[in-house]
Amino acid sequence: MTDKKIVIIGGGFAGVNLAQHLGNKEGLQVTLVDKNNYNFFPPLLYQLATGMLDVSSISIPFRVLFNGKDNLHFRLGELEKVIEKENKIILSTGEMTYDYLVIATGTKSNFFGMDNIKKNALPMKNVNDAIKLRNYLIMEGEKYSFCTDEDEKRKMRNIVISGAGPSGVEIAGMIAEMRNRKLQNIYAELKEEALNIYLVDGAPSVLPPMREKSQKYSKASLEKMGIEVKLNKMVADYKDDKVIFKDGEIIETKTLIWTAGVTAIKFDGISEDYYEKGGRLAVDAFNKVMGSDSIYSIGDSCIQKTDPDWPEGHPQLGSVAQQQGKALAKNFTRMVQNKELEPFDYLDKGTMAIIGDKKAVADMVFPKTTLTGFAAWFAWLFVHLFLLVDYRNQWKTFWNWTNTYIGKGHSQGLMVGENVYENLVMTTPMEMNEGSKVS
Repeated sequence: MTDKKIVIIGGGFAGVNLAQHLGNKEGLQVTLVDKNNYNFFPPLLYQLATGMLDVSSISIPFRVLFNGKDNLHFRLGELEKVIEKENKIILSTGEMTYDYLVIATGTKSNFFGMDNIKKNALPMKNVNDAIKLRNYLIMEGEKYSFCTDEDEKRKMRNIVISGAGPSGVEIAGMIAEMRNRKLQNIYAELKEEALNIYLVDGAPSVLPPMREKSQKYSKASLEKMGIEVKLNKMVADYKDDKVIFKDGEIIETKTLIWTAGVTAIKFDGISEDYYEKGGRLAVDAFNKVMGSDSIYSIGDSCIQKTDPDWPEGHPQLGSVAQQQGKALAKNFTRMVQNKELEPFDYLDKGTMAIIGDKKAVADMVFPKTTLTGFAAWFAWLFVHLFLLVDYRNQWKTFWNWTNTYIGKGHSQGLMVGENVYENLVMTTPMEMNEGSKVS
């Protein structure tokens, strides 16, 4: 019998778990397609952006992960078009045919149609975004050290983070800790109290998906760390170094970090009828796209309303993506064996968010309780350390955490991946303003 060809688009939580659980399975040839040649761990991107971790701590090449699994293959490229009637896809690097196509591309930043924010804000969705943000923050510190224009320096001292979900809370807390514990060691020109950090959100609370106890603890902790939390505040625009809110308030700043929303990614050739709100593909209980015979979707790319405990669809969390990847792998194996398929059943293990050193929140399910403070912080570190896909990542991350929490965190002042000298503008304030913009 000819092996079935499975093509997975996207190597995040969902795609890589699907591929790994199909490793060395008889009757299946699996190709994972991704625009990067590595898998990375999104929950720790903010630590890459703030210098606590380096790229190799949270990333590993797909070919290393697939080593020893002869039926797993990797193809570098981006999906450009699906020709469903021919079971064929067009990639940026060529064409492929498939028996089953799995869309596992996750989400991208949602700027809600605000072009100035899309152009000028700093998102946090991938490794490139994290490195860009890291370099940008350090570059602003370098510029501050020789800037003589007080108006420019005042804007540089303000950092606005839009979005008070887990990503926004975590990066706000990390920047605050850098300011409070590390900044004077790196930049003698800056005083601890000089950097103003604003965390803003249109919702009435931080961490909206979490329980009230977690929300209250997080907000109080952030404010104790010196972060100004502004709720029920919708960002309307960002131009001329001004964050403009819908109620008319303005914060002048050189830095707007955008974590305020995400949307799934649509592809040419996939019928609009398959999509629901947020660009998510509607799937059945087995993660097959409704209306299609050969296309499946898992993770943040899909919405599944067949689970009785989640009638409006599962939350867009890494745990859902991992479990759906594993479940679909079992079902593909059962297809080859002509066995009955099993519907996906999500096991909710709770939600966590880290705020700072020895400060975190964890909404547990078994038992149903909420942890805060050191207990939640330790649990967060333990869980995320062992969620990393490879033991090499686990050791590197453990070492970097030890260096940061016990040592001096030397990597936090290091710029990488850019010709930084070209970005240092040492003439007029206008030229400095232009030089600080993100391309």
